[in-house]
Amino acid sequence: MKKVLSPVWRLGALSLVPLAFASGRVEAADVRHGTDVFAQECAECHSVREGKNKKGPSLFAVAGRKAAIVADVAYSDAMKASGIVWTPAALDAYIANPRKAVPGGKMKYDGLADAKDREDLLAYLGSLK
Repeated sequence: MKKVLSPVWRLGALSLVPLAFASGRVEAADVRHGTDVFAQECAECHSVREGKNKKGPSLFAVAGRKAAIVADVAYSDAMKASGIVWTPAALDAYIANPRKAVPGGKMKYDGLADAKDREDLLAYLGSLK
């Protein structure tokens, strides 16, 4: 059965189209590769299982969720005050450079520079419902 992305993620995917054309790439996001990116870059601190937090919150159903609302996670004051809603654009900016997106945040990650890896990771995260 094919998964249908929520309206938030469909709009987010459309916003990536100009980026793909501007960069000369026209391939679609690869959820399978996004799974691998998650395993390499995120899994040490984040789970994708609903209700299973690690050092950071579970990323299950993160699409469209307000930041800093997962129970039993010790968020920084900066993240609590950020007002971020995890849209594709907000997630992309945060994953690219967490310290720039949320100055004073606690995430100890330098960021994922590769735009295609981020695009695939976002497709994977958007599939988690």
